[in-house]
Amino acid sequence: MITTVIIDDHPIVRAGMRTVLDAAPDVAVLAEGASGYDAVQLAREHRPDVLVLDVNLPDLNGLEATRRLQGLEEPPAILILTVHDDAQTVMGLLQSGATGYVLKDEALETLVSAVRAAARGESWLSPAVANEVVRRAVSLPRPSPGFHPDRGDRGRLTPRELEVLSLLAQGLGNAAIARKLVVTKRTVQNHVSNIYGKLGVKSRTEAALLAIGRGWADVPPEEDARGGR
Repeated sequence: MITTVIIDDHPIVRAGMRTVLDAAPDVAVLAEGASGYDAVQLAREHRPDVLVLDVNLPDLNGLEATRRLQGLEEPPAILILTVHDDAQTVMGLLQSGATGYVLKDEALETLVSAVRAAARGESWLSPAVANEVVRRAVSLPRPSPGFHPDRGDRGRLTPRELEVLSLLAQGLGNAAIARKLVVTKRTVQNHVSNIYGKLGVKSRTEAALLAIGRGWADVPPEEDARGGR
């Protein structure tokens, strides 16, 4: 079972999300909360696999709550739920350690899939959010031809890990990468874990941003950009 905690300050929204998640045979909702402080306390108490977190809370905002959750001994995967799709909000939350970002107008249709992806350690981004991530990443300064200040980071990765990183940056989940490389999903998971350690990142999104921003991976055209599904 995938254990979850829901944090949103609107009871009706929480009830709707709980109904959707309770209907999934492999998801269990352990608790609900209405504030950022609830998020930290309930995550510490229940140690859920995934915490669904509203970005607009009455005390701690989603960004600060995400940072505090990352400081826990066993931080959950954090799935942000919000109406905001502006680049500054998206990038701030993803860079603070959020695993996924779901827009509320898509939540009832995609929440279960997003929770499952987050529990597997895969990023889930709503299409509009994925486009923002790609636009931001490709706009980052890249090394000029012949100059590679980041060669040390890249040099720590094996050729296979670079392949996995490139596919990860294109939004592929572990299962899709495994099929493309004709290896087991467990092998891909091991590669992803090694990539995190070598690059000093905490999530697929961070790894993807790093790879795209440094020119290590090509990205699909904007209209084809999708989250890690």
